[in-house]
Amino acid sequence: MTSATSRGFSDRFVLHRDPHPARVASFAEDVRAGLGTRPLSLSAKYFYDDLGSALFEAITRLPEYYLTRVERDLLATYGREIVGSLDGPLELVELGSGSAVKTRLLIDAILERQPALTYHPVDISAEAVTESSLALAGAYERLRIIAYASDYFPALREKRLVTHGRVLALFLGSNIGNFEPAEARELLRLLAAARHPGDGLLLGYDLKKDPTILELAYDDPTGVTAAFNKNLLARMNRELGADFDLCAFRFRARWNEESGAVESFLVSEREQRVRVPASKLTVDFAAGETIHTESSYKFTREEIVALGADCGFKEKKTYTDAAGRYALSLLTVV
Repeated sequence: MTSATSRGFSDRFVLHRDPHPARVASFAEDVRAGLGTRPLSLSAKYFYDDLGSALFEAITRLPEYYLTRVERDLLATYGREIVGSLDGPLELVELGSGSAVKTRLLIDAILERQPALTYHPVDISAEAVTESSLALAGAYERLRIIAYASDYFPALREKRLVTHGRVLALFLGSNIGNFEPAEARELLRLLAAARHPGDGLLLGYDLKKDPTILELAYDDPTGVTAAFNKNLLARMNRELGADFDLCAFRFRARWNEESGAVESFLVSEREQRVRVPASKLTVDFAAGETIHTESSYKFTREEIVALGADCGFKEKKTYTDAAGRYALSLLTVV
């Protein structure tokens, strides 16, 4: 992993970045695994190149995508209470930091209690984590930022996040719902193993509700979510030399009651052959054949508390909006 500092904030901002060739090799291997067997699938983590991260930020501003607004309101209302419920000076760790706009609410609350703060954002997009970190460094003179452009799993498995003292880890934006159940469990176990008893995890997650509301949130009428999914094909064209025709695929999202998830697909509009040279792969699509791109799992509070308990956490308190759409659960390491 390589490191870099920003000239303007060299004493307060450091970026650790995964070497690019390793990322490309991993992408090519995962594409080969996902498109080399049926049913076809692609890993949702590859949504978030620089363009994908920008498209996701646009999604969070859509009227149908209530998750970001409700979570922000919960943080504004309960942020001080959340921070105040943990003992001692805090360091902040965030998985999937993105623009870090909501994070400012917790940074403000922490800096009211202590003279300085170290923040450790982790995001797969180097551009997104750099841009948000520089904005935060400019806004907060008492903030030191050690950022990581990395997938979560290697960052946690290789213990790259070196912290001192009490930690509050953030996993917001219903990000936990983007992982398959076994992956979510592994991720939370790694988080618990990397922390100390009493450290906190603030988990934001979407609650189960009317399927119509859920499907609109993940398949907006303006087509931003469709563009976000199709960028995965464009990314394979750019980085892996693939020859996907983006116009030959359409986007579809549907609620699956049995799995408890909104499932997203790219649907082939016709018979076609696509080559992915970096993955040493040729794929023949039938008309109507799908590529599964994401499952966005929804939860009840009880399911999250049980998952946390299985991974080494206990519930301290859960906060929900009045309409019961979204929740923040503060968990602590046992």
